[in-house]
Amino acid sequence: MKHNSSGVTLIELIIVIIVIGILAAIAIPGYRQYVLRSHRAEGKTALLNIAAAQEKFYLQNNTYATNAQLTAAPPNGLGFGTTTKNGWYTLSITGGDATGFTATATASGGQAADSTCASMTVNQAGVRTATTASCWP
Repeated sequence: MKHNSSGVTLIELIIVIIVIGILAAIAIPGYRQYVLRSHRAEGKTALLNIAAAQEKFYLQNNTYATNAQLTAAPPNGLGFGTTTKNGWYTLSITGGDATGFTATATASGGQAADSTCASMTVNQAGVRTATTASCWP
């Protein structure tokens, strides 16, 4: 008598699990890098908004706002928080005086793993710098 058995053997199941593991090992790091790159937009946007607010502040006060004035409400400050909307970057201003300023966004929280763009800056002349040149296209 011949028996036809159908189903999945243990060997077939192990092979499928190994294939899924290999695919996950390839996909997860790529996805993580994609997420880090997408969060950079939040830091860039915040820096450009600070630069625009600094120009408005300068027109009204003949000086750029300092770090202490970053969180103060306009017209005595810029009205920004010390972090970006989702908290991926910490914001600060250095050298806020009559001659210029430098606004800095430093990666924080889960974004701190982004060593490529750990820090981004913009100054009164619109010069953008970062940990690596690829952060500001």
